[in-house]
Amino acid sequence: MTLMATLFLLVFVTELISWIGQSVLLEFVFALYLRIFYSSTAARQRKLKSEILLNKKELLQTSAQDQFAKWAKLRRSVDKGLADLEKLNSEVASARTSFSLKFKSALWIMTTGLQFVIGWWYRKSAVFYLPPGWFGPLTWWLAFPFAPAGSVSCGMWQMACRRVIKAGERVAKEVLVASSAVRLCAFAGRRVRSGSPEPVPSEQQGKEKAGAGTKGE
Repeated sequence: MTLMATLFLLVFVTELISWIGQSVLLEFVFALYLRIFYSSTAARQRKLKSEILLNKKELLQTSAQDQFAKWAKLRRSVDKGLADLEKLNSEVASARTSFSLKFKSALWIMTTGLQFVIGWWYRKSAVFYLPPGWFGPLTWWLAFPFAPAGSVSCGMWQMACRRVIKAGERVAKEVLVASSAVRLCAFAGRRVRSGSPEPVPSEQQGKEKAGAGTKGE
């Protein structure tokens, strides 16, 4: 029973990560990683950006002919800020590349890799036994490749879990789409009942204006 629940949980987590998307998880976890381990760098990056924007704004408002000394000082300040910001951006980009590689490797090990290891380690074990005669000649296939006869192997159980979870995902998506369509229809019905005028497309407005101009002539 523990093996059955463990394999189902691993398959479920793997499919959930696939559904959410690795890139979304990477962005979220990397933002937390920056706040914890690169908090000073992120704070300095934000401060530099605000200083550069302020200096650029003041630079645009300063005349290079009438206030050349002030304009040159602001120009040097903006150039130095941009150079420092480029260094910080390179440091953050390097940290992101390293973190991305480690994060994707850890995800693979904790999901797909762990499924392979458990499937190989328990390759001769039965996840559970089937009632005799329920599946007839197909019983040997459910025990493929090395599980005892009359049982379900780890590989077959993982395959069944994956198919059930994917079917549930499709149903959930269809329900979400249907509920969104119902809310949209209800909103449109409320607008019609309240007598709100429907927006006229821009092309139709142009034709109406052209027609009015022709009649005026």
